Amino acid sequence: MKRILIFASGSGTNAKNIIEYFGTNTTGTVVAVFSNNSKAGVLEKAQKLNVPTEIFSKEELNSGKLLQKVSKFQPDLIVLAGFLLKCPQDLIESYPNRIINIHPALLPKFGGKGMYGMHVHNAVVENKEKETGITIHYVNENYDEGAVIFQKSVVVLSTDTPEVVAEKIHELEQRYFPSVIENLLTSTSNL
Repeated sequence: MKRILIFASGSGTNAKNIIEYFGTNTTGTVVAVFSNNSKAGVLEKAQKLNVPTEIFSKEELNSGKLLQKVSKFQPDLIVLAGFLLKCPQDLIESYPNRIINIHPALLPKFGGKGMYGMHVHNAVVENKEKETGITIHYVNENYDEGAVIFQKSVVVLSTDTPEVVAEKIHELEQRYFPSVIENLLTSTSNL
């Protein structure tokens, strides 16, 4: 069974969905949830589902100490699910093409530093986009620039508020993220 490690900074709705999906699946299992935010809702959600949690500091992220913590769990795949910090080079080099992220827009549009959550949805509405969606991509040394694995779009109506767009994106994330992870685990020979 493949080992999945999740990084998250926030409420943890995507992390919870992934943990529950793989709780009844023989392809993989979530071995731990890591967070840089000791007050993140994801920690409580993971603990309620009996998944170990680790909290780390920005200093640990950038000093190599995080890599030591991660390696103890021997992950086959690292999944960023609402993780807001940039992955350090040592982590990317240690897990090449084994770190993925979900972004709440159709990259390359509305990506980059500072483009997350409602910032993205506000930009989509302000720019009068006709569609938006989700992008699941590999993580490299630049924000939101890794190779695209999967995209799914949704129509944006002229009457949609950023909050409505956020709901549409959340539905796509909940529906597709776990199954894309499962497909990666079963189809990628290097995992």
